Amino acid sequence: MKIGIYGGTFNPPHLGHLAAARTAVDVLSLDKLLIVPDAIPPHKELPEGTPAPGCRLAMAEKLADAMLLPGVAEVSPMELDRAGKSYTADTLAQLKEEYPGAELWLLMGTDMFLTLQYWREPEKILKLAGICAFGRSEQDGEELFAPQREHLNRAFPGAKLTTITLPGLVDISSTRLRELLARGEGADYLPPAVYGYILMNGLYKTCADLKHLAVPELRACSYSMVLAKRIKHIQGTEEEAVRLAKRWGADENHARRAGILHDCTKYLTGEEHLKVCERYQVPLDSLERAAPKLLHSKTGACIARHIFGEPDEVYEAIFWHTTAKADMTTLEKILYVADYMEPNRDFDGVERLRELAYRDLDSALLLGVETTIQEMRDRQLPVHSNTLQAQTWLREHGVTIER
Repeated sequence: MKIGIYGGTFNPPHLGHLAAARTAVDVLSLDKLLIVPDAIPPHKELPEGTPAPGCRLAMAEKLADAMLLPGVAEVSPMELDRAGKSYTADTLAQLKEEYPGAELWLLMGTDMFLTLQYWREPEKILKLAGICAFGRSEQDGEELFAPQREHLNRAFPGAKLTTITLPGLVDISSTRLRELLARGEGADYLPPAVYGYILMNGLYKTCADLKHLAVPELRACSYSMVLAKRIKHIQGTEEEAVRLAKRWGADENHARRAGILHDCTKYLTGEEHLKVCERYQVPLDSLERAAPKLLHSKTGACIARHIFGEPDEVYEAIFWHTTAKADMTTLEKILYVADYMEPNRDFDGVERLRELAYRDLDSALLLGVETTIQEMRDRQLPVHSNTLQAQTWLREHGVTIER
């Protein structure tokens, strides 16, 4: 088993970290990548205003999730849990005990590689792990790497050393990035979920008004609340909702913002869903209380209204996008259908639904509702009463599914 260890303050983790980590996984054929935030780095003081350890850990977890390598990339709190300064030799020794048969590789940037011989117990580090160093720019190439490799090979015979130059890698220091964030800039250097987490928690002197966010910032906040694997679906629903709004004369901005936020609470636990509903006084029926994970549409609507200041139209569209209901507004129909047939969906009948959505929105809604009813019955699961009421209302108002 090959394990890569990528340590650092991650204050904050940025796209350069992401690209370097992905490259190391590929080049070294790693089976596991451990991202390890420092508690107290031995070579420098944490700057004033550094987020609490829990926040840096959460941002590192979003970095790992953004790699989309489940089972490979993960975050370890081992240094944050350990008292005192975060010495690499101690971390590697602990990992060697946890994974006695593993081949360890320590990942680092150019500056760290060029000073490795001055670290605490460098001989122990090089005995326990191979070193993979990556350059952040064209200037971090062989002109710098080759002499240091030769020096380390002479000083520590048997050391395993690999160096990688990544032209075009995001080249920004964490210090500069923190300065940009304090000025309301810097988003382009960050994974969107990390940027959203920073905005929602007011880190690095950001002072975002969450109730009046522009669309890019709203996207980032939404993405920070879900797993990375969900983002393509959210993007697809946003795009489809806007296209349908144009076709059927609904408010395109409302459709966009509803699409961005519709699944923002998808990954809350059942208990968390129930707490949100209790806090915002959302009445629940017996089915919803028995299966609270069905509640993401209601809790998502609450977050859209109370955290992000979205209007009633957006609230209602999100609230009904899972079950539907009788007598829906155009925007409510649009979000329900967009969520059902956005470009990443792939199931029997989806092409028919897509074609119908732009020809007869009510017929598309009825097809989606009846498909859901049939699927639930096939799985011997209860159908929500609002879904049945939506079907009845549409049928009673003369809606049919065009052939």
